[in-house]
Amino acid sequence: MQKLIELYKQWKGAEPANIQQIPGGGSNRTYFRLTDQDGQTVVGVIGTSRDEDHAFIYLTEHFNRRKLPVPKVLAATDDQLRYLQTDLGSVSLFDTIRGGREAGGRYTLKEQELLKRTIRELPNIQIRGARGLDFSNCYPQAEFDVDSVLFDLNYFKYCFLKATELDFHELKLEADFRLLAKDLTNDTYAMGDCFLYRDFQARNVMLDRDGNPWFIDYQGGRKGPYYYDLASFLWQASARYPHKLRRELVYEYYNSLKNYMEVPPVRHFVNRLSLFVLFRTLQVLGAYGFRGYFEQKKHFIESIPPAIHNLRELLSSSTPFHYPCLMDVLKRLTELPQFQQIETVASRADGYKTTDLNPYKAHPQDGPATFSKYDAQGPLVVKVYSFSYRKGIPEDESGNGGGYVFDCRSTHNPGRYEPYKQLTGLDEPVIRFLEDDGEILTFLDSVYKLADAHVRRYIQRGFTSLMFSFGCTGGQHRSVYSAQHLAEHIHEKFGIEVRIIHREQNISQTLEKIED
Repeated sequence: MQKLIELYKQWKGAEPANIQQIPGGGSNRTYFRLTDQDGQTVVGVIGTSRDEDHAFIYLTEHFNRRKLPVPKVLAATDDQLRYLQTDLGSVSLFDTIRGGREAGGRYTLKEQELLKRTIRELPNIQIRGARGLDFSNCYPQAEFDVDSVLFDLNYFKYCFLKATELDFHELKLEADFRLLAKDLTNDTYAMGDCFLYRDFQARNVMLDRDGNPWFIDYQGGRKGPYYYDLASFLWQASARYPHKLRRELVYEYYNSLKNYMEVPPVRHFVNRLSLFVLFRTLQVLGAYGFRGYFEQKKHFIESIPPAIHNLRELLSSSTPFHYPCLMDVLKRLTELPQFQQIETVASRADGYKTTDLNPYKAHPQDGPATFSKYDAQGPLVVKVYSFSYRKGIPEDESGNGGGYVFDCRSTHNPGRYEPYKQLTGLDEPVIRFLEDDGEILTFLDSVYKLADAHVRRYIQRGFTSLMFSFGCTGGQHRSVYSAQHLAEHIHEKFGIEVRIIHREQNISQTLEKIED
């Protein structure tokens, strides 16, 4: 730290009046905001790899000569392990579009425009940024090639796939890896002089006061195909871009690319992009496995569920992938129990707090895996009732007029059978009857989806009361089972206070808010 202060003093002529560490992400570099007596700020960086820092400094100086929207390097030590750069502020694209992610991918027009503005700027740094660039300065290698693809695919295999203990034919998988690597690096359109950003994501885009994008953290870039960055950005695990918006952003990128080079036909472009989406998904799962499971970095563990969701979506598409062993492995991977039960849209940005997503622990000898709960910030209290329609729908004591009322009478009624007439939906024989029959599970699956969206939105809006009621003929079996299970589902997932009232049994229970 002292060397960074000395560098600042040499550049500025005085020591900084204030030093504040800036939270980092997946990087090993440490960032500080240094402020002078007049309140002017710069960013100080302490790195651990000279080659990586040299790559950033070289690329930054080159991009500035090309007049690209990147910071400026103001000063650096001789070993380049410490340097000062212009402060682009603390407003990232990732934070600015947080509302759209938290609303389940419903981005406002303003948020969509920021995304389009960013994606239109990407070809500028990819194509213009590559002109005159000496790729030998890139780190850790100069070019995206077969070896780098195989490295990332094996990263996925060893750091993620093998951790699941999924059985697969390793030689056949390696053969598909080699075929995929060859396909990814063989494209006459995209393999020319193009700068592959490599870590192009919303967290690495800063916005100025006018909403214009500025780019950071490109030190891992190299010569390579432009599809890679587009796939990285639009299929980022936590982004949750809806299909329509994603399609519009691809269209914006394709039209912007035309301003810089000859582009391939649309069909060729889309097919090639799908190939990179597949590769990028496997690559990030490998990174999440290493950074999350081995280095215990929470953000990466929390990114696994949406990445699995992306993979599941890709496999269900009509895109033809000619890698039979790999496709079989990936299909079975997405069907593993530890991933089937994960809420696939969970992410740090969505407010979820993942307690344990490590597949090392998702085996019978370790007990059931614990998946996720909502990091609730508001005082929302949910009440869940069971009742008999013969005695009327429960009143809402909060004065808000009540909430959802679900009619369970369409499902099979255990109360029609003598062994269950004196029991309730809390008793094991009734639970087994309902679950073996299965109708109640299908019924609740739809209820859970509706309830999750509503609870999440109520928390975001700061509401304090929400009510769900389940009715059946006698308010004894199906409604009791449904109310109990929805209450436990909400409590486990969101961690908020849930009050259960089985009215006809005169049973009340409170599931307390889970404190962090």
